[in-house]
Amino acid sequence: MDADDAPPQIDPAAFDRLRGALAASGPAAAADALVAEMRAGDDLSGLFYALLLKTRVELGVSPFPTGPATELPPHTHEPYEEAIRAAAREVGRLALDRGDLPKAWTFFRLINEPDPVKLAIENFEPGPETDVYPVIEIAWQQGLYPKKGFDLILGRHGVCSAITTVSGSDLNQNPDLRDYCVGRLVRALYDQLAERLRGDLAARGTPAPDGATVREMVEAHPELFAEDAYHIDTSHLSSVCQMALYLPPGEENRLARELCEYGSRLSPSLRGGGGDAPFEDGYADFLAYLDTVAGANVDANLARFREKAKRESDLGASYAAQVYVNLLVKLGRTEDALAAASEFLAAEDERNLICPGVSELARRLNDYAALADVARTRSDAVQFLAGLIAGSGLYPPVRP
Repeated sequence: MDADDAPPQIDPAAFDRLRGALAASGPAAAADALVAEMRAGDDLSGLFYALLLKTRVELGVSPFPTGPATELPPHTHEPYEEAIRAAAREVGRLALDRGDLPKAWTFFRLINEPDPVKLAIENFEPGPETDVYPVIEIAWQQGLYPKKGFDLILGRHGVCSAITTVSGSDLNQNPDLRDYCVGRLVRALYDQLAERLRGDLAARGTPAPDGATVREMVEAHPELFAEDAYHIDTSHLSSVCQMALYLPPGEENRLARELCEYGSRLSPSLRGGGGDAPFEDGYADFLAYLDTVAGANVDANLARFREKAKRESDLGASYAAQVYVNLLVKLGRTEDALAAASEFLAAEDERNLICPGVSELARRLNDYAALADVARTRSDAVQFLAGLIAGSGLYPPVRP
């Protein structure tokens, strides 16, 4: 194990003391003296190796603690492994007591015991001058406590860096972490926007009532948007509203909808738009999607996204249909999702879809006739016969 930083310089006189201890009292006493010198010198890496040297002397084997385990007699393997664990715990705990989380992680990671460092990260509250990057490295990039790591990124480096972090990470394999990060971004941007709207209204001599929401402020004061005015970085607003499409119903969904309502009131030059269907209308489409997930205007919004799916499908594009199918699945309308997938996605390679395909949805519903029909349109005789056999009742149904 390499030290992360240059070790403290040991007292030059220590070398003479160690030589004297060995000559006067033998290897065991000299090893004890070495441990004491490392403790006194505040050298945690040196202390770790000193503790291992002490164990090797006690076991009567080569004293070099960096030597390979294969050079040790078999009967010493277990006690020496336990000595490594004990030394790592002791030195790791000393590092934690000193607030040196990276050093502590070096030792606790060696023995695959992450919980003490994870707890320390959970309780980590940096001061204004604290260098948080080493903790972010452990918590986020090494995955020990990614939620706290993200909080540190957002708190210290702001919304822009946090957006970049989420955008540059594949979080779809970890939906819980994805939704946490997006939710925190939504709250941070909402709080920033609400504060600036209140400031703007106060400067105009029309202060907002205590507790007024973003929706209430913008509905009551259309003058806030005069002369192409805006209150937060519009690229941040667009990015966070688009990320919010992952959110389930709940408070963050509500806040994201208010952000979309704010965005939809911006001047056309600031609203953006022109993206890929079904979100080519920008904030209006984001809001319709989030409303649907939250249970608001469901039928009208589903009709909106179905129309987009049909239009794009007629043009040979399937992304809008995939979004529509996913939306139906989120609402628990699996039968409708299967019908939509059969209509719009039957010819698509299901491995490339962002939504469940016909085969997956058919299996969830045990509707193997639909699976067989789609397989026939694809000229897939294997899936066709598999669907017929699965639907024959000769075999138990396949559960999702």
